[in-house]
Amino acid sequence: MLGFLKRRRLPADKRPKLGPDERVVAWAGATGDNVVVATNHGLWLPGVEQRLSWHEIHRATWSGRQLAVVAARELPVGDEEYAVMADLPPLVLTLLDPDRVPDQVRVRVNKSIAHTSHHPLDEITGVRGGVRVVGRRVPGVNGLCWTVRYDEGVDPAATGVAEQTHELVAWARSSIGTAP
Repeated sequence: MLGFLKRRRLPADKRPKLGPDERVVAWAGATGDNVVVATNHGLWLPGVEQRLSWHEIHRATWSGRQLAVVAARELPVGDEEYAVMADLPPLVLTLLDPDRVPDQVRVRVNKSIAHTSHHPLDEITGVRGGVRVVGRRVPGVNGLCWTVRYDEGVDPAATGVAEQTHELVAWARSSIGTAP
């Protein structure tokens, strides 16, 4: 009775080593007898020993069969107020039995974003292109973590770029009421 309410169980041999407060919210069978596991903290991908946290995912798209995930890495720029991020190559996974994984990825990545705005840099600096300023919620961190992502071709070391970026991050923080 009520068999349609039964929850699918992740096979024990496919379960990743979860953190203390981490729980599985969805999982999907993928090609090659692999699984993709979504938890309340992030996404466990085949062949990866640690999870990709929701705030580390810059973009994810679902085609109806393939999940494409673009993660970001921090560049060594050295500002305490924000991190400069760059996209990693997309990871494309074919999900044979997607269940609720695509929906959970969309919802949880979106929930991690508290602020996002894009600003052109060329007006003041003469640099063609812009910068995206993002404030994200990170589990275990009080307040927001701020990142910037420059448009392709923008040199963060160009004259005036760092100064204008710092002002834009300060503006974003004040617009949502968070101090540095």
